[in-house]
Amino acid sequence: MQLYKDQNLRVHNSLTGKKEVFQPINEGHVGMYVCGPTVYSNVHLGNCRTFMSFDMIFRYFKHLGYKVRYVRNITDAGHLENDADDGEDKIAKKAKLEQIEPMEVVQRYTVDFHNTLQQFNLLPPSIEPTATGHIIEQIEIIKEILEKGYAYEANGSVYFDVIKFNKDHEYGKLSGRKLEDMIANTRELTAQDEKRNPQDFALWKKAEPQHIMRWPSPWGDGFPGWHLECTAMSTKYLGETFDIHGGGMDLKFPHHECEIAQAEASTGKSPVKYWLHANMLTLNGKKMSKSTGNNIYPSEIISGDNTILSKAYSPAVVRFFMMQAHYTSILDLSDEALQASEKGYNRLMEAMGSLDALKTGSKSDFDVLAWKQKCYDAMNDDFNTPILIAHLFDAVKHINLIKEEKESITEADKAELSSTMTAFVYEVLGIENQSLAKDDSNALNGVMELLIQLRNEARANKDFATSDKIRDELTALGIQLKDGKDGTTFSIN
Repeated sequence: MQLYKDQNLRVHNSLTGKKEVFQPINEGHVGMYVCGPTVYSNVHLGNCRTFMSFDMIFRYFKHLGYKVRYVRNITDAGHLENDADDGEDKIAKKAKLEQIEPMEVVQRYTVDFHNTLQQFNLLPPSIEPTATGHIIEQIEIIKEILEKGYAYEANGSVYFDVIKFNKDHEYGKLSGRKLEDMIANTRELTAQDEKRNPQDFALWKKAEPQHIMRWPSPWGDGFPGWHLECTAMSTKYLGETFDIHGGGMDLKFPHHECEIAQAEASTGKSPVKYWLHANMLTLNGKKMSKSTGNNIYPSEIISGDNTILSKAYSPAVVRFFMMQAHYTSILDLSDEALQASEKGYNRLMEAMGSLDALKTGSKSDFDVLAWKQKCYDAMNDDFNTPILIAHLFDAVKHINLIKEEKESITEADKAELSSTMTAFVYEVLGIENQSLAKDDSNALNGVMELLIQLRNEARANKDFATSDKIRDELTALGIQLKDGKDGTTFSIN
């Protein structure tokens, strides 16, 4: 179904600073690129929030009936420390510390990245290219930029000439920075610097003898600049101009700014129609930081093995928590916020479980079609998930009233309500029903111990009808009792 023809989606374009009606370059198709992780350590929760936000956006485009090509890269080389043009490669540094091959580091943390996102129910992208798999494409772009006169070679490295580029284009238009202000606020170059200007950035860096990761090029052995990698991979799979480029707010400058400059210098075209940026995640009101200890990994939240939270939280609860804030807003993680989200999640899942059993009548006290359009209106307003969730809980209220027979609903409206709730909760928000969370499993264990005890008492009193009834009813619910020499245990099928 091509729902997008009936829905007026507006997105906040970071390039213009305005909400704009989304009109793809090619009707019915969406090309979206999102900057992926640099795989030198375990993926952190802030990264997860960004990727979860764009997973929701990917899901909504698919729900609307668009054919989506979603490209999310893996940076496995060229990302130097402090996001600068000097220092060690983050992956090579980790490899040296652990005395392993750089690609062992890449493999380990790429697997961790995929496993973590899978736990949070993220869909895989259409294409997941790696920087090292696109060295040839990056070299070709450098050649084009050199040919156009917007780059220069210095001692085996190639740098982008920002001042020369700015004479013909506008460097800083995404982040709202003026080159004159940047120049005024930077130090002067020393005699040792290879750059002509402090604002210039590396397209290709010469590999010193100790540098592990290196490739041959027309300028000598070296490695690509971090910014260049995304330009090469996005344009290869989505074209010289594509619909959406996404990433974290922290990438807006210099990374995304440099991507625009590289693309415009090489092709003469603006590479992206709509720039979308997800905001940061804080922890207990402060910036997440490994050095201060104000940090928590996804695995620590799920396992409960941390000193920050009072208990473990399921991946579905964490995802629900993330969806309760707009993707462009700062979101603060705390024990209190997760506890509130868990209660809300359980209410939502309980209502979802009640839908099929709702009794129907001859009239509806709930205007389902008007409510359904409100859900679309929320998502059409720059993917406003908190407003969508408020509408979903409005439906939960009506579901509970119908269940208590205080309101009525027709068969047709019940079917519409059920399909819409299913679409938005499971398909668009991507929230799984993991209602047997840790607290629930503790309660289940207690209930099962009581039932096993009652069954044992019935058998001791030769009341086999009751003992068999308990066993058979549990089997019908998918719970298998197993009698052994150490007593009776159970398993859930």
